[in-house]
Amino acid sequence: MFRLLSQAKRCLQVKRGLQRSLCPVRFPAAVEQNRFSTTSHSAQAQTGSSWPKDVGILALEVYFPSQYVDQVELEKYDGVEAGKYTIGLGQKQMGFCAAHEDINSLCLTVVHRLVERNRISWDSIGRLEVGTETIIDKSKAVKTVLMQLFEDSGNTDVEGIDTTNACYGGTASLFNSADWMESSSWDGRYALVVCGDIAVYATGNARPTGGAGAVAMLVGPEAPLALERGVRGTHMEHVYDFYKPDLASEYPMVDGQLSIQCYFRALDRCYATYRKKIESQWQKAGINKHCTLEDFQFMIFHTPFCKLVQKSLARVVLNDFLASPSPDAESGIYKGLQDFRNVKLEDTYSSKEVDKAFQKASQELFKQKTQPSLFLSARNGNMYTPSVYGCLASLLAQYTAEQLAGSRIGVFSYGSGLAASMFSLKVSENSAPGSPLEKLVSSLSDLGARLESRKCVPPEKFAEMMKIREETHHLVDHTPHGLSSDLFPGTWYLERVDEKNRRNYAQRTL
Repeated sequence: MFRLLSQAKRCLQVKRGLQRSLCPVRFPAAVEQNRFSTTSHSAQAQTGSSWPKDVGILALEVYFPSQYVDQVELEKYDGVEAGKYTIGLGQKQMGFCAAHEDINSLCLTVVHRLVERNRISWDSIGRLEVGTETIIDKSKAVKTVLMQLFEDSGNTDVEGIDTTNACYGGTASLFNSADWMESSSWDGRYALVVCGDIAVYATGNARPTGGAGAVAMLVGPEAPLALERGVRGTHMEHVYDFYKPDLASEYPMVDGQLSIQCYFRALDRCYATYRKKIESQWQKAGINKHCTLEDFQFMIFHTPFCKLVQKSLARVVLNDFLASPSPDAESGIYKGLQDFRNVKLEDTYSSKEVDKAFQKASQELFKQKTQPSLFLSARNGNMYTPSVYGCLASLLAQYTAEQLAGSRIGVFSYGSGLAASMFSLKVSENSAPGSPLEKLVSSLSDLGARLESRKCVPPEKFAEMMKIREETHHLVDHTPHGLSSDLFPGTWYLERVDEKNRRNYAQRTL
């Protein structure tokens, strides 16, 4: 293990950079004037006496499309029973992109917005990694497209590249960035983690589970949302539950029932590993207790659709119930569940009886710990890699800094194929006005207003736009269909694909 930076010098050089004020945020003078020094950090990395403290999320930005289709209206248009999408899936609306938005434009928009809103110096960024499964080039990474934003600063010394595995790439990028910051390679600068995807499906049952969007996160030390060390629980295996073998199509191959079973199995395994690791830490600290859902003030999940998340929270309660040496089935949350005491987790993936019983038992816990995180997902749909981080943004937007201070947020990230992890974020105790936590929370306070400002598109128009996208997304020497005036101000968009398949982007003026 490499250790970085003496306490005194690290506080002098880093701490001031994190005492931000949102809109604008002020970073250290050396950073703002493009005089970021890396020489001293390199020497300190070899002789330092401690890790950088509380590495985690300093700032967070969300982008979603400026238009959506209403799920009630989509039920009528598709000729399905009322409530199939709204109750069965738990979805209210679905955001979608016209043909002149692609993965590059989404990521350009969210990165540009994060950096400009927070007045971060472009040369203060030493790593940028993109998690996405929306592949438009088999060689050129989205990260390289984003480097055009750095051109005026002259900063080309930016590590990181794209990471891909279904919806898990953003989490892998976050882990990689934190690991970079806690290694001998760190030069003292910030990392940017970018997650973006366009989730589109062919006409049919899966189409209402689409969505689109991007999230950018500024990662650094002394963060208001710190990654708890040494407790990640990860599960990976080989399975074809959701995959995209046809590189000429944006549509995936999906085995819906298998994918849900894989999701639940991964949740069980990741939670078990997380509990084992954190309980080991507690024991070393002289604390002898079992880790349960009670140890998380909030629990957020990757969200293909909102109903699955409610089932997942219930499954965490099932895990706790089966792991408890002596659960009280006469009162409290486990009341009436004694009949399920001897079930095996692997036998319950498709059990409606178990699902119904534990959803009922966990209903209040779901409302308290998880439902607030579904604010964006219910209104924009599945964003794939940004999904769980959109849930994090929703959670921060629903509470004050005082309400969040000191809490532990459990995070479950899942990507088909499959790769999954459970980890936790520890929220800073400092919620005072002007604190990093207060600024982070304040920066997301406009989430609801931004969603309300979108344009509702009739299902007929939505279907037409999806057809245009399907028929034109691969064309060469082509100007994509769509008006820049339909986008939010400041949004980047695909202006032209030339005869050599090179993509040119422009930005709608603010």
